[in-house]
Amino acid sequence: MKLTGHRIDRPANHGYLDGQMLIAMPTMADERFSRSLVYICAHSSEGAMGIVVNQPAPNIRFPDLLVQLEVIPASERIQLPTRVEEVRVLRGGPVETGRGFVLHSADFFIENSTLPIDEGICLTATLEILKAIARGNGPSNAVLALGYAGWAPGQLEHEIQQNGWLHCAADPDLIFGADIEGKYERALRKIGIDISMLSTDAGHA
Repeated sequence: MKLTGHRIDRPANHGYLDGQMLIAMPTMADERFSRSLVYICAHSSEGAMGIVVNQPAPNIRFPDLLVQLEVIPASERIQLPTRVEEVRVLRGGPVETGRGFVLHSADFFIENSTLPIDEGICLTATLEILKAIARGNGPSNAVLALGYAGWAPGQLEHEIQQNGWLHCAADPDLIFGADIEGKYERALRKIGIDISMLSTDAGHA
């Protein structure tokens, strides 16, 4: 896994799903996105990029990653602030799975590295944010995603038209909430849908 120091640029004509949650329909053909909830970080005529927020990375703990990435020496792991233990590590999507992306609250910002998205949510993909979290002066809320979900120009719009995705407004609990397993149904409830009402037959909403 690596975090890079490259600047993240927001597309000039970002689309209407920036800052929204995509909810995978039961008809989703791609098993990688089955029952997934994706926070859209950027959406424009050039394509879309998002982070899956309800798939934990198996057997990976955030403090262990800090040691692995040499953000802290192993001897200091026991001295980390309590909040560091609470940072969730997620499978953010099938693209660049060796790269880390931190979704976090807007009370932390690095000039030329942090991308403000919407409603107080930001994205940073540099080691500096991990160092800040380890010191106890990072953002109040954060999740670390390994990889991301990406769509070519027009691809996401096509998948939505094919009943692949629903979408709803994002909120901090859907992104940072500890109950990762319950996020999918909570997102559906936000738009008034009971999961048992959803048909698994293709072509039905």
